[in-house]
Amino acid sequence: MSSLLKKVSVEMIEIILENAFEWLVVVDGEGIIIYMNDSYCRFLEVDREIAVGSHVTNVIENTRMHIVANSGKEEVADLQYIKGNYMIANRIPIVVNGEVIGAFGTVIFRDTSEWMQMSSHVKNMMSKIQSYIQDINTGVKYNLNDIIGESDGMNELKDKAQMIAPSDISILLRGESGTGKELFAHSIHQLSDRSSQPFIKVNCAAIPEHLLESELFGYEEGAFTGAKKGGKKGKFQLAHKGTLFLDEIGDMPLNMQAKLLRVLQEGEVESVGSNRIDHVDVRIIAATNRPLEKMMEEKRFRSDLYYRINVVPFQIPPLRERREDLGKLAAYFLDKATKTSGKRIQGFGSEVMDIFQSYSWPGNLRELENVINASTYLSNGNEITLQSLPAYMKMGNLYNVGSKTLKEILEETEKSVLEQSLQTHHDKRDMAKALGMSKSSMYEKLNKYNLL
Repeated sequence: MSSLLKKVSVEMIEIILENAFEWLVVVDGEGIIIYMNDSYCRFLEVDREIAVGSHVTNVIENTRMHIVANSGKEEVADLQYIKGNYMIANRIPIVVNGEVIGAFGTVIFRDTSEWMQMSSHVKNMMSKIQSYIQDINTGVKYNLNDIIGESDGMNELKDKAQMIAPSDISILLRGESGTGKELFAHSIHQLSDRSSQPFIKVNCAAIPEHLLESELFGYEEGAFTGAKKGGKKGKFQLAHKGTLFLDEIGDMPLNMQAKLLRVLQEGEVESVGSNRIDHVDVRIIAATNRPLEKMMEEKRFRSDLYYRINVVPFQIPPLRERREDLGKLAAYFLDKATKTSGKRIQGFGSEVMDIFQSYSWPGNLRELENVINASTYLSNGNEITLQSLPAYMKMGNLYNVGSKTLKEILEETEKSVLEQSLQTHHDKRDMAKALGMSKSSMYEKLNKYNLL
């Protein structure tokens, strides 16, 4: 019975060794191969009968297995160049009764890019859990799972984000307003090795030109009138070891472009009013909807800065070029809207989806979300109908959307929601609650549109 158990145990160990490790080799104290699993033999293009009994240096190029078997010192996650690629290998000595009698080695990743992609993939999988327990101190609000869409273009971008995220390469996100550039910025940081460090956003278009330098680089106490006591750290210092997201970089003034370029080249920041140099380690992700190439020709954007930030460009398609994603996007925004409003709307009428598919969506995802939010409040049944859509959408191509800006379109929608809510609710407090806003904010909106 014991011999049968011994036979079963050997067979079991053989199965485990063949399947538990993709590539595995075992050598004795002299560096002679005593075992190599079949998948490793196939990769090396060597017969197992020939490999076993040969010295490891005659079978595996650049191996250090014989060295580990002699020294007894393990080597973990070491780079090894095999057949034109860098592998990531572990080499562990085998010790019996205090004596090193051999070593075993495994290849956990077949090349460094596979390791980087696997690291990014693991972070993406973990984000599905971490989104519920996310550390708010990092500043990250979104991850790759928040980017809705399965069109070829979006799948390519999401794959590209996972591939490039582990590096420190600068990224330029390009696309029209409302296409989701910020979602990609958050996602790339979250998938990177900097994910536990700060994610800092700067909207270059929203900060007055005279304040932009102090916002980016900080200032010392007394640097200017109104400066805080003790000074203030800039966005670069706050983003140290993390990621700095420069949104709307195409709106940055020329003089600040020169100062930004110097910081990116030198990795050094000098606060306003200070002679001290701060060294910063920051990954840059920039975004713009501006035609930077044309701006360079017109001397409104520095070409040297352009090439510095445009190492890996991401061109995010407008919604009208990814209509196959409209159904999922609409369902996603409807789910968000019903949770906020408390309404039990389960879907869209067929004529609504027809309009969605034929409409040009100049405001992209932002406009789609606003339309669905407004329509949710204006719907009384269990689905969004044609009657609840904004007037410009109901009239289709007869309504010249191109003659209005996105701001005008959204304001018209907002006014329409308020007008219909006034008819539905007699109590202003109930109306504010239904709209998901404070009473003071609601009164500001009503006053804005002369509805009081």
